[in-house]
Amino acid sequence: MIPAVRRLLHHWRSAYPAATNPSVVRFSLLLLLIAGFGVALVLVPHPDPTALPQFGDRLGDLAPVAGVLGGALLLVALVPRTFITLAAGAVFGALEGAAYALGAALLAAAIGFTVGRVLGREFVAERVRGRLARLDRWFTRQSVLGVITVRLLPISGFGLVSYGYGTTGARILPFLVGSVIASAPTAFGYAAVGAAVTNPGEVNWLAATPAALGFIASAVLLTRWWHAERRHRAARM
Repeated sequence: MIPAVRRLLHHWRSAYPAATNPSVVRFSLLLLLIAGFGVALVLVPHPDPTALPQFGDRLGDLAPVAGVLGGALLLVALVPRTFITLAAGAVFGALEGAAYALGAALLAAAIGFTVGRVLGREFVAERVRGRLARLDRWFTRQSVLGVITVRLLPISGFGLVSYGYGTTGARILPFLVGSVIASAPTAFGYAAVGAAVTNPGEVNWLAATPAALGFIASAVLLTRWWHAERRHRAARM
């Protein structure tokens, strides 16, 4: 039986050498992981938002830790960050909910980036050519501002962007800093909304002030990036 299995594996490797390449196997695992999360996101029933505050009360002192860790795992599983932040605001209130949502975003960004780097970077590095190679070099040189710009673009979900960044040559520290800064405006805004839904009489609407400041800062950063890109193109011409 064992010799037959060995002959079968040898035949498979000879007929399909690319399929047994470790980088191909790891990248395939990354795609299967993302696809599995996508299917689960559609099929798994969503929790009742009105039950979230009671759930937080039952956890007691562990609620903040559970909120950050649970939120991070849900973000990695491709759950939209809007839902996570609204839930954090509903459970913890506007300001605390925003802080815990940002903590979850930071942890999720680190996990997603690491998974993408381990499972997908070698595959991408071996195969990028032409314009894709130039794009990969752009990610490698990218600063915090560049990460903020990409995060603010409505191109994909938070978790998927984290996985994608890991497959590029991007550096993890600018990625994490940029991810948190880009998440701040909506974190405070949506947490305030979540708090208003469960405790409308207790919401301090000054909690929305950081969101407004964050939106202004994001607009300034985008404007500076756009001017920098124009100067860079003019210098190359």
